[in-house]
Amino acid sequence: MGDWNAVLYDNKHDFVAEYGKGLLEFVPENKNQSILDLGCGTGMLTAQLSNFADTIIGVDSSASMIAKAKKQYSNMQFVVCDALDLPFEKQFDVVFSNAVFHWIADHDTLLKQVYKVLKPNGLLICEFGANGNIATIENAFMSVCQDFEYKYKPKFNFPTVDTFSGLLKKNNFMIDKIYDYNRTTPLKDHERGLANWIRQFFASDLELMSEKTQEEIIKKVEDLTKEYLWNGDEWIADYRRLRAIAHI
Repeated sequence: MGDWNAVLYDNKHDFVAEYGKGLLEFVPENKNQSILDLGCGTGMLTAQLSNFADTIIGVDSSASMIAKAKKQYSNMQFVVCDALDLPFEKQFDVVFSNAVFHWIADHDTLLKQVYKVLKPNGLLICEFGANGNIATIENAFMSVCQDFEYKYKPKFNFPTVDTFSGLLKKNNFMIDKIYDYNRTTPLKDHERGLANWIRQFFASDLELMSEKTQEEIIKKVEDLTKEYLWNGDEWIADYRRLRAIAHI
């Protein structure tokens, strides 16, 4: 997915980390354990995880995100690496991941990597987009792109509970909890909220277009979704989440 705008992400989309705090309640408290924050972004939740363990490593594929994380939390360890090629083995008691797995097309290989880095009895705690997540926004974006003769290929992997459960079992995980739920999400910045969101999450599509075309596409997506997602004061994104807690 191209590189992230770490500043826009922290300023406008810090809800990603805010909502991720709910996931922290599943992390066991044990200072002697080691935790991998998989897809740590700018490190907001990695810093919170330091309350649960003395050994924590945050990894992300985005160099700009990791650079910002290192700057903000200079006493913590952050590494740029690919979730499908993790440079660890049987090293962690917990793999924690918030709002990351939906960016990864191959969940089978991903879970093999998670299994590889966990110690025996290790725990996976993750939450990400579920089937139907942002459907209103994504369908509108796809439709408008077609009008501009640009073929949008859905880049997200939003599985059903059944599909992800099957992959966990296939990869020798025992499921403690797995469920999906609706989590409508207010976007910051009032009427600019949806445009900011589109610029962040569809960045790799927009960067192929002129600035003028980008503006026109965003405006048309706003027009198509306003009836469903605009409440008169702010945009409310149609988020659905899948949460899974599993151990090996």
